[in-house]
Amino acid sequence: MQLRHPFPRRRGVTIVESAVVVPVALFLILGLIVGGAGIYRYLQVASLAREASRWASVRGTDYTQETNQPAATNQTIHDQVVAAGAFGLDPNRLQTQVTWDQSNAPRRVINSQGEARINTVTVTVTYDWFPEVFLVGPYTLRSTSTFPMSY
Repeated sequence: MQLRHPFPRRRGVTIVESAVVVPVALFLILGLIVGGAGIYRYLQVASLAREASRWASVRGTDYTQETNQPAATNQTIHDQVVAAGAFGLDPNRLQTQVTWDQSNAPRRVINSQGEARINTVTVTVTYDWFPEVFLVGPYTLRSTSTFPMSY
């Protein structure tokens, strides 16, 4: 007596389904990895902006008077903080912009209404990121940090 299968045999169905599903799954996994790398790069840029604004806030005119060292400039902040801490980032695609709201003196500024306020330093770090796998980009990653000048 010959037993029959309740369902007809479907040879080759697994190969056809795999040919459709595997490339889509690999593309999604690769996209997650590249997206995670982009988020990591942005976190690096944000950390560099915070560290540079903190570093610049303590190197104003009072720092110059106390240590006889020059005050922080855009170039020294870029060289000594941003470029020095940019591990894994291409230094040619990294830009730093530093602005002080009044001056790099931390002392309070009295405006015409007699109000006191503290000077701040703002550092913007910009990085042009090309994703490592996909042939798209560049994406501009930008982070800004503002810190009060300390005295």
